[in-house]
Amino acid sequence: MKRNQSGFTLIEIAIVLVIIGLLLGGVLKGQELINSAKVKNLATDFKNVPVFIYGYQDKFKALPGDDIRATSHVAATTSGNGNGIIDGNWNSTTSTDESYLFWQHVRLAGLAPGPTSLTATDYAPLNAVGGRIGVTNSGTDLPISNLRGSYIVCSASIAGKFAKQLDTTLDDGNSSTGSLMATTSSAVPATADSDITSTEDDTPYTVCMGI
Repeated sequence: MKRNQSGFTLIEIAIVLVIIGLLLGGVLKGQELINSAKVKNLATDFKNVPVFIYGYQDKFKALPGDDIRATSHVAATTSGNGNGIIDGNWNSTTSTDESYLFWQHVRLAGLAPGPTSLTATDYAPLNAVGGRIGVTNSGTDLPISNLRGSYIVCSASIAGKFAKQLDTTLDDGNSSTGSLMATTSSAVPATADSDITSTEDDTPYTVCMGI
């Protein structure tokens, strides 16, 4: 006795393929939106730091971190030396460095969110991808050679694909020229990467911007 074997019709197969295509398209579009949101957040970090600096200067006529009267201005733990320079590496973990004190001063002034205790485990500010954010304008602690600006803002652990988008959004699209540069080096000062290729899209970079 013969049994008739039934299979999928061409129409049914076509419908399944269309559904799979729509699902894949939705996943890719969702990932694109997530990446765009990350780049937007990373760009906002670079734009916020000048707001903190100029807002603090407007209120106290001094640089945050460097403010020699920060203990009286904002009840800070430690004041700066008042020499007009935010001394220290942008990513310093030394609590007496002005680049480290910077965050306590702007937070106590109500300009930035975050813990004000210098020993808090989450004291150091992080970007949208979990990398450190920092600022300096010390000539001896310049993070990237030839990068110029009154203040240098840096953000770490940024994937190459995001670094390229940031440079296109905020600067000239070239990671070795202009006011925004990127590097994979940990040297101080480091050399900027002149061409972030597609093979380096997932390589973590430190991106710095002169403002």
